[in-house]
Amino acid sequence: MSQDYYQLLGVTRDASSDDVKKAYRRLARKLHPDVNPDPAAAERFKSATAAYEVLSDPSKRQVYDMGGDPRNPHAGAGAGFNFTDIMDAFFGQSATRGPRPRQSRGQDALVRLQISLAEAAFGITRDLNVDTAVVCTTCAGRGAAPGTEPVICETCRGRGEVAHTQRSFLGEIRTARPCPACQGFGTILPDPCVECGGDGRVRARRTLQVKIPAGVDTGTRVQLAGQSEVGQGGGPAGDLYVEVVVGPHAKFDRRGDDLLYRVNVPMTAAALGTTFDLATLDAETGAPDVEATVPIDVQPGTQSGEQIVLRARGVPRLRGVGRGDLIVEVVVDTPTKLDDEQEELLRELARLRGEEQQPAGSTEEHKGFFGRLRNGLR
Repeated sequence: MSQDYYQLLGVTRDASSDDVKKAYRRLARKLHPDVNPDPAAAERFKSATAAYEVLSDPSKRQVYDMGGDPRNPHAGAGAGFNFTDIMDAFFGQSATRGPRPRQSRGQDALVRLQISLAEAAFGITRDLNVDTAVVCTTCAGRGAAPGTEPVICETCRGRGEVAHTQRSFLGEIRTARPCPACQGFGTILPDPCVECGGDGRVRARRTLQVKIPAGVDTGTRVQLAGQSEVGQGGGPAGDLYVEVVVGPHAKFDRRGDDLLYRVNVPMTAAALGTTFDLATLDAETGAPDVEATVPIDVQPGTQSGEQIVLRARGVPRLRGVGRGDLIVEVVVDTPTKLDDEQEELLRELARLRGEEQQPAGSTEEHKGFFGRLRNGLR
């Protein structure tokens, strides 16, 4: 131990474990053989690795600080190191060691549910059939046949992992891998359950009730906690997410929390004014106490594109109080064909309103309204 490990890593003797790890990372990025092919860099990397192996281990560091030799005498002059510890230094996390549990959390799942605009606006409760994994009733999720128990794996002796040693120019590289005999569980099922094959779960169809709140729109997700598939070994179930898809409506277009309804009215009705009853979206819920229709007053002289706003007749707000508006957009229908009597009456109206002359500055090809009716629309 002629070299000072602290000096090799460029840290002080009171450096924290994080400081040691950061210093080793910096050196490894410059000296690793994959980055720097210089043989001298490889030797420095080898020395830095040996220093990190000692200073990153509190017990070895204590022995080193007391003047002892913390290295494994069988590894040969500090040439051996644990590759798993090196990966911990690079990625800043500890590798999972020891047997892994047979139980695990189930996966989350996503299903889509199509509903009508009225159901999205006012909410609904639906039955939902899902095919998913449930706990095996034969083995109660244990995976072993009734009356049997798991046994310790003879290959790894219950550790769930086996060690591999490989020699390289850096020395001996020791790695730990999941045991191939028990897949890392540390135990083996000598008699797996015949119903689930040792998995602890089976496929089944279930019927769930999902409550869709009022005001949802396409893309809204409703979370059903613990209603997805159970985990391996009978572990806790994941969450089921129900994504709403709202189908198109024959009359209404949705604009956020507002509803848009376009109504075509004749030219005469727009000029004179009219009233009609509009069946609301509320009527589609079938509730006996809702107002099925509302009167719409089209004022005399209404122009095409004008809107009539009925406050709080739209969609209930999903996150908040109140409702959006119902917007009635008027589209004025201009007649495309007139018989002789109708044309004569319109000409008379134009004469009375002083609208029968061409606008000032118009050319012969730009004829007045009634000229276009006669020559182009009849």
